[in-house]
Amino acid sequence: MTQINIPVSVLDLAPIRQGEDQRQAIQSVVDLAKETEKLGYERFWISEHHNTPNLVSSATVILIKHVLEHTESIRIGAGGVMLPNHAPLVVAEQFGTMETIYPGRLDLGLGRAPGTDMLTASALRRSKGHDTVYTFPNDVQSLLTYFGPAAQQGHVKAIPGVDTKVPIYILGSSTDSARLAANLGLPYVFASHFAPRHMEDAISLYRENFKPSPYLDKPYVMICLNVVIDENDQAAEREFTTTQQFFLNVIRGAAQPLQPPVDDIDAIWTPQEKLAVESMTNESWVGSKDTVRNKMIQFQNKYNVDEIMAVSYIFDRDKQYESYRQLKNITK
Repeated sequence: MTQINIPVSVLDLAPIRQGEDQRQAIQSVVDLAKETEKLGYERFWISEHHNTPNLVSSATVILIKHVLEHTESIRIGAGGVMLPNHAPLVVAEQFGTMETIYPGRLDLGLGRAPGTDMLTASALRRSKGHDTVYTFPNDVQSLLTYFGPAAQQGHVKAIPGVDTKVPIYILGSSTDSARLAANLGLPYVFASHFAPRHMEDAISLYRENFKPSPYLDKPYVMICLNVVIDENDQAAEREFTTTQQFFLNVIRGAAQPLQPPVDDIDAIWTPQEKLAVESMTNESWVGSKDTVRNKMIQFQNKYNVDEIMAVSYIFDRDKQYESYRQLKNITK
């Protein structure tokens, strides 16, 4: 069978499964990181969300530190830190400290959105308005400086942080972030797991406008996708109903924990909700190992990206591990 030569990584939103509590959800994050480390995955990222009762990833830095403590080699990072919520100096100090403790194992993905509603964003108290969204480019540049050599810095320094060279990735779901990543010469990660609409345009814009930098000499594109692999297509489609219910919750503004799969998803949503969920998930790879391999080959023939980051909302943890195992088996 054909293997595809591409690194694969993991994004975890730290969901709470139905019937489990927050402590169990956090333990599930650690267990998944350990399992994917054994499988040879490139990196394991945790995303930042606030005031979201079905996710436990609000204190993202603490979770990253916790996972670093319980793993040995896999790169651990933020996918990402939502920079409007945080002062760049504080982020630099936190990640500089973790890089000092766990050298060479840390990634910092940066997002422009707050990762929550505006009332919650206001309660985070970095800003009374929306200006921090617009200062994102300057804040990214500040972080690059804080992680750089002392000679290039002013009076205010991140300690630890100076000269740690923590790798920074720009996250995005639109062409705006693609343009910023290109201008700064940084790797770009596109969120096709929930917003695939602008993926093709963003990839093209990033590659066409990329400027080599001290951080990267050529474009590096990572694409985040929902991936569910099971023994056959029908079984995988059934497992994928957990993902569909997750996004249905988003559309409805509900806060249900991660739900088990169902036999008839059409009995749960309206036609309009179905269209909305499908628009958010239409780049997902769902099926048997052979089906997903073929989807990956077709995807790579068209886009030739540098890395795939998989999200697998699978209710049964053993099936989730097996899905990641099969995905890794497809790749070298």
